[in-house]
Amino acid sequence: MIGANFIKIKHIGMIALIALSLLSCNKKKTSPGYVYFPDMTYSRAYETYSENPNFINNMTLRNPAEGTIPRGYMPFPYEKTEEDMFLAGKQLVNPFEATTENIERGALIFKRNCKQCHGELGNGQGHLYTSNRYPYPPASLINEKMIAKPMGEMFHQVTLGFGIMGAQGLILRPEDRWKVILYVKNELQK
Repeated sequence: MIGANFIKIKHIGMIALIALSLLSCNKKKTSPGYVYFPDMTYSRAYETYSENPNFINNMTLRNPAEGTIPRGYMPFPYEKTEEDMFLAGKQLVNPFEATTENIERGALIFKRNCKQCHGELGNGQGHLYTSNRYPYPPASLINEKMIAKPMGEMFHQVTLGFGIMGAQGLILRPEDRWKVILYVKNELQK
């Protein structure tokens, strides 16, 4: 008798489960069916630049915590001045050796980012200048002044820009900047 009741309850439970699953489905393919957890279905998030009543200044975008440094970012302690450029020339040392692999990487980055202005040979005769799209000649990287320039000064110039050249510090990773300098010093200036 107990076994028969258990089987009936089991059957009733199965029928209820099937009925519930059929009721929860919607016949429209474009509708996901009933919403059981609306806070997960409908986002209550604010857009990055929208107003947000949860904060004092009503802005959603928050400043990073004071004193923090983003992952993968290395602060550059020098300013865009000649004094700091000379100081960087004395203090900064290229952490990479002039291996074939590093020079090849520098050549690749040079061709992608520097060749348009400085030219394939580094003589300042890049396409932007020779096609008259840019009126000022870029610096030659193969003259005596650049040959004598320390790598630290070159790194400072590439990072923060110099003269008419814009800063490349936000475009190129530090290791790629150093490898470009290796390429210039070991290939173009030879």
